[in-house]
Amino acid sequence: MAAPVLRGVSPAAGTETSFRRKVRGKLPAIRGTRPSVHNGQLLVSTGVPALDHVLGGGLAVGTLLLIEEDTYSTYSNLLLKYFLAEGIISGHEVFVASASDIPCKIIQDLPAPLTDEISTQDDTKNVIEGPGSEETMKIAWRYQNLPKFESVPLSSSRFGHYYDMSKTMSQDILQSAKTHSFYLPNIIPLDETYGFSSEMSCDYIQLLQSLQSAVHQGSFDGSNPQQKGQKNILRIGVQSLASVLWGDDICSQERPHNLHSLTRFLYALRGLLRSSLSVCVITVPTHLIQNKAIIARVRNLSDTVVGLESFIGSERESNPLYKDYHGLCLVHKIPRLNSLISDVSDTKDLAFKLKRRMFSIEGLLGFIAVMFWQISEETFRGLMESELF
Repeated sequence: MAAPVLRGVSPAAGTETSFRRKVRGKLPAIRGTRPSVHNGQLLVSTGVPALDHVLGGGLAVGTLLLIEEDTYSTYSNLLLKYFLAEGIISGHEVFVASASDIPCKIIQDLPAPLTDEISTQDDTKNVIEGPGSEETMKIAWRYQNLPKFESVPLSSSRFGHYYDMSKTMSQDILQSAKTHSFYLPNIIPLDETYGFSSEMSCDYIQLLQSLQSAVHQGSFDGSNPQQKGQKNILRIGVQSLASVLWGDDICSQERPHNLHSLTRFLYALRGLLRSSLSVCVITVPTHLIQNKAIIARVRNLSDTVVGLESFIGSERESNPLYKDYHGLCLVHKIPRLNSLISDVSDTKDLAFKLKRRMFSIEGLLGFIAVMFWQISEETFRGLMESELF
């Protein structure tokens, strides 16, 4: 008669142990995704590897990224195109919503992926070469271990890609991609007697209904166990949400009539994302919102918040400290999933620039330290002897 196998007893060794293998839920094998090393959450790339690094590896599936637009919406639209381009290259389905630009035109203007490796050795140095570079290295040694946000572009089979802004994506790739679009001027307005006008703007209702239809009709609804077929990711990109073109007045009045329309929409949108294999990036002109309380609510309802501050037309455009950059990248919020509080980015003083054909995000700390060290000894002594010290 065989001896019974007891729980916690190893049959081979015959010794009792309290260790058990922890069985975790198996993540779906989807192209263009990888699990987070921190919490195992399924991640997708933003299309900018430097931004992936800042956000902890990428965007978590089922979350919402809010991009606070720069003054002229130049760089925010660029980040949105990177996000959509990464989805098409990764084989994901793409949903594009806009009230100003035609979604088909946005897709046609997506940047082409880089297929060759471009050396960025000169662009990723932590110090500036020149007279006294050896001394500069001695002072800036503490900044050499700062994370490098840009590196040599990876091959197309790796997580995240680099893109060439001087070229557009080939028609063969675009034709093979599955896309959805929502162009507000082509949408038939809802009747005001439909019953939603008092709770949410009709334009937001129609956008939410279109998103729900794309999620439920595709293979993205995680709440429906009867759905079969190959799992995939739905990437949702919404351009300039909350602008006056969306029928919202929060950007034009300090006491808007649609005070809670945007927050109600974001609340419903996040619920849809949480129960589906989808990830969303929206751009909002927060610099035009006059009621600061609305900005705080919008940030709280977003999982990740990144702000872009362009130097165009500002005093920093002529500042020598920022001569190599085009603006600041402000990380306001990073999600801490499965927790009641949100994380705050440990990486401060980030700046972005368009170098060669790519968009890059770099740290400012080491650069500013080197600039101060390059002040001549005579000037330094003058400062020390002045009344300022």
